[in-house]
Amino acid sequence: MLKIDNLTKTFGGKTAVDSLTLHVRPGELYGFIGHNGAGKSTTIKAVCGLLTFDSGEISVCGHSVKREPMEVKRSVAYLPDNPNLYEFLTGIKYLNFIADVYGVKADARRERIRKYGDLFELTGDLAQPVSAYSHGMKQKLALISALLHEPKVIIMDEPFVGLDPKASKAVKGIMRDICDAGGAIFFSTHVLEVAERLCDKIAVISRGKLVASGKMEDVLGQKSLENVFFELEADSASEAESGAGASAGAGALK
Repeated sequence: MLKIDNLTKTFGGKTAVDSLTLHVRPGELYGFIGHNGAGKSTTIKAVCGLLTFDSGEISVCGHSVKREPMEVKRSVAYLPDNPNLYEFLTGIKYLNFIADVYGVKADARRERIRKYGDLFELTGDLAQPVSAYSHGMKQKLALISALLHEPKVIIMDEPFVGLDPKASKAVKGIMRDICDAGGAIFFSTHVLEVAERLCDKIAVISRGKLVASGKMEDVLGQKSLENVFFELEADSASEAESGAGASAGAGALK
């Protein structure tokens, strides 16, 4: 469903993502773990076609992000950590606009808007302008808009930020249902407990490099995700310091 092969992205000579490779298969709920600045959001934006990248290949449902961007956008939904919505529209007008973009038929959109609006307790507020929404309400509206065209792959960047416990539980149920139906979800999170309970597979990124990936039980062994994460972080930091020291030493010898 999602293939990332040797993805590399630099900003001003600094490598943000370094030769990253991972594959997400049908039915998988795949967690992407890393500290702030590790390269999670850069990877996600490259997958969604929002950032160009220096080298490598990304494909969604067999379509290249570089060569077939429109086909990719038809198959995927992207939920950023801080969604930018058209605040001059009402909630319902915003949802209808998104449904128009994806060509969702009238009957289907009405059914889905009602279903998810009721689930997130937002139906009664859809007539209000988005500018009047709280952060949590905007997050719910963005979630509904992402689900309207029934995407095969959903990419989420910190999807639980700003959601109340009831909405978070609803999102987890939706994520599981989508994967059980053959879809796939790739999402970043810093809430390790959520990832450990929810994900089928995880990938851990540190300083732009993939340091671990695979089935949850294989990555964890007998440890908690928190313990594994901090051990991998420590190993990555040690390697980075060793590399910097070697480079400095080589420079001194010249």
